[in-house]
Amino acid sequence: MLEISGRICQPPEGYIVIVVARFNKSITQRLLDGAIAKLRQHNVQEQDIRVVWVPGAYETPFIASYFAKDRKCLAVICLGAVIKGETSHDQHINRAVSMALWEIASHTGTPVIFGILTCDSVEQANARSGMIESAKDKVICPAPGNKGAEAAEAALELIDLVTELPETDSDDSGLSEMVSKFIDACGSLTKNGDSFPFLPSTLFDDDDDDELFDISGGGNYDFPQLPHIPKKQAKKTRKKQTKKNKK
Repeated sequence: MLEISGRICQPPEGYIVIVVARFNKSITQRLLDGAIAKLRQHNVQEQDIRVVWVPGAYETPFIASYFAKDRKCLAVICLGAVIKGETSHDQHINRAVSMALWEIASHTGTPVIFGILTCDSVEQANARSGMIESAKDKVICPAPGNKGAEAAEAALELIDLVTELPETDSDDSGLSEMVSKFIDACGSLTKNGDSFPFLPSTLFDDDDDDELFDISGGGNYDFPQLPHIPKKQAKKTRKKQTKKNKK
């Protein structure tokens, strides 16, 4: 029996991106602080952490897609806070973002972490983004349950796990053509000659049918292909660097 697991440890050479939503900043700032504190705890250097602010959680896949295609990017951590309001707006955002981030990770081979809070109230969001002051050394650190810190831990573990995975001969290009086109649209979507940098406005409809997504408004859409990612080459490079760091 082959059992493989990753460790939460100092990552190999490369950089980690944190994409954080500005909407509900009083909450997302604490998520960001928790993530950075956790990365520093495991000896990730300042120059190897890149923080990118976006307007809201809905825009995080666009930036995640941009960095995940770079083989020097070890992982992308996406942070945000979507709080339920009077309409179902939050449900559409949560489903669209979670699906998009999962597909970006699958398409590029780069760990993409879903650190978006999906809460019913501000109180729930505050409980999941807390920071505390250490009585011993007066250092502000993430409180237990800070989802930003947990997302950073997940990223570190997956970075290490990727280096431990055995080589396979399987074809990883068998994603659904329709979903692949949707992910391609995260980078660039063209409708009737006009380019749109963000995700399509409607990912899911309200009916529980088999339709994956529907782009409203009609018109002719052109979905470009994502460039080929040399995943095996990047994986070998990371393995060598990890072994070097362990020595």
